[in-house]
Amino acid sequence: MINRTMVRTRVIQTLFAYYQDEEKTPGTARKELTKSFADTYDLYFALLDFANELTAYAQKQLEDNISRAKATHSNWKPNRRFVQNRLAQQLFDNRALRSRVQEQGLSWDSGMSAIIDTYRRLTESEFYREYMEAESCTYEDDKRVWRLIYQNLLANNDVLADALEEMELVLDKANWAMDADIVLSYVVKTIKRFNAESDPGTPLLEMFDSEDEWQFATTLLQKSIEGHARYEELINTHLKGWDADRIAYMDRVIIEAALAEILEFEDIALTVSLNEYIELAKTFSGDKSYMFINGILTEILRDLKNDGTFFKVLALK
Repeated sequence: MINRTMVRTRVIQTLFAYYQDEEKTPGTARKELTKSFADTYDLYFALLDFANELTAYAQKQLEDNISRAKATHSNWKPNRRFVQNRLAQQLFDNRALRSRVQEQGLSWDSGMSAIIDTYRRLTESEFYREYMEAESCTYEDDKRVWRLIYQNLLANNDVLADALEEMELVLDKANWAMDADIVLSYVVKTIKRFNAESDPGTPLLEMFDSEDEWQFATTLLQKSIEGHARYEELINTHLKGWDADRIAYMDRVIIEAALAEILEFEDIALTVSLNEYIELAKTFSGDKSYMFINGILTEILRDLKNDGTFFKVLALK
């Protein structure tokens, strides 16, 4: 589930915190990196369990409406299609999901604002009305309504982001609000894997797609820390008129991580590494930092190439 872009992001965040605290050790940094991945994986399970929480809330609203209808002797007939959704039931029954939620205490109690807001917008949506009013309902219809909930109602959702920030504090997690949209895409991917025969043992996504991704993460962190002095010297040597003390520290961390990857991982194409870290600079640094970072990296790599100490193919002018 956790891809290399997310790995690079976590390594940069870990390095930034590591260099800001003189009491931290490489071992501490590795533990923090490990926790950051576990936190993201917990978010995946919490968002999958959102289906259960929203269904439970919808059930409560349905029961309240039934009670009011009885009290007023109304002939209103409840529509139970949504609360009996088969995909939601499969997620509720899934052993891996239930186990992780219980073990990590992934409660939505502090994020109920997102549940309430999503239910309101769901009941006002056209796709929900069509789903509830259709003459028949297939298993694929049940899957589709949940895919649309995650894609249309939860993605890019400020209310959800605020709720996740509250949950971060209560549950001692990090980056949940920041990671929400990318993790939602993995939730949708998971939903697509379910079918009418899926049982409680149906596997969910692993934290990493392969052991290689975990190895890449830990090695990148280690090589970045080990090469810190050398990378700092390379950066300072190539500033050319820039005041070293005025360079944003995040910019330095991004350049150092980029150099560690470019110089230590022979199997990763240079263009891939450069593009990834320039994109990260656009997210974590100032508006024009990515141009500065690109320029410094270009100069450093050109000189290393000329010195015969760098052997990747350079497509640099």
